Amino acid sequence: MVKAVNEAGGSMSLQDLANYEAIARVPVKGDYRGYEIVSMPPPSSGGIHIVQILNILEGYPLKDYGQNSAQTIHLMAEAMQLAYADRAEYLGDSDFIDVPASGLASQAYADKLRTLINPDKATPASTIKANNPLPYESDQTTHFSIVDKDGNAIANTYTLNFSYGTGLVAEGTGILLNNEMDDFSAKPGVPNGYGLLGGEANAVEANKRPLSSMSPTLIFKDSKPYIVTGSPGGSRIITTVTQIISNVIDHDMNIAEATHAPRIHDQCCLMRFGSKKH
Repeated sequence: MVKAVNEAGGSMSLQDLANYEAIARVPVKGDYRGYEIVSMPPPSSGGIHIVQILNILEGYPLKDYGQNSAQTIHLMAEAMQLAYADRAEYLGDSDFIDVPASGLASQAYADKLRTLINPDKATPASTIKANNPLPYESDQTTHFSIVDKDGNAIANTYTLNFSYGTGLVAEGTGILLNNEMDDFSAKPGVPNGYGLLGGEANAVEANKRPLSSMSPTLIFKDSKPYIVTGSPGGSRIITTVTQIISNVIDHDMNIAEATHAPRIHDQCCLMRFGSKKH
């Protein structure tokens, strides 16, 4: 790996690999209409913003509005915009910055954000900015979900970031090297390959892990696994998983229906509508 990176013009040493260690982190937890949500913490932004979006949406009777009705889509888009504005401002590697995780995932903060949503009119993206959760603080990615006969469940997401990662295979390994450097904010205010904006919280820094959107998520009902989910999709991972959860809980879909239903995505500067292929 070191040889492959250095021969390609990069800079890596054996000591860099020796210094690396996997870190076990406390997952993000939330509650949506009585269902417990457990998802990935920073340096992924996925878990925090899934909980944040769902907290906002919990204040609306989505079941009555209908799945993908104009009203449901409008409210989801508004909640997504607010969450992605906070993502750009606050999220990064929690070993390097103080991520206001509790504030962002709190119901009180969601209640505040909900007051910013006009149920009858779209908020112009140019006016969407990060809010202040601090008062409450104290096809390049693959996902699989497995539940065994004993009820043990795992949600696993792993990524190369772009097709074939960096396009490098370390000789003798057969392993593609990823392109996660794009997940850093190389320059504040300049979008990355997925159109995501970032700030100083996610700036490139030695020994730092880049921000991610990966969102392996477990939903519990009566303390037992109810939904085991996650998704590929770059910046669209968070909104994909959010809508799958809502489709099952709010709209009584089974997991196949929830996965194949058309979805929306809104991250302030980019909005798309389409099937799971888009």
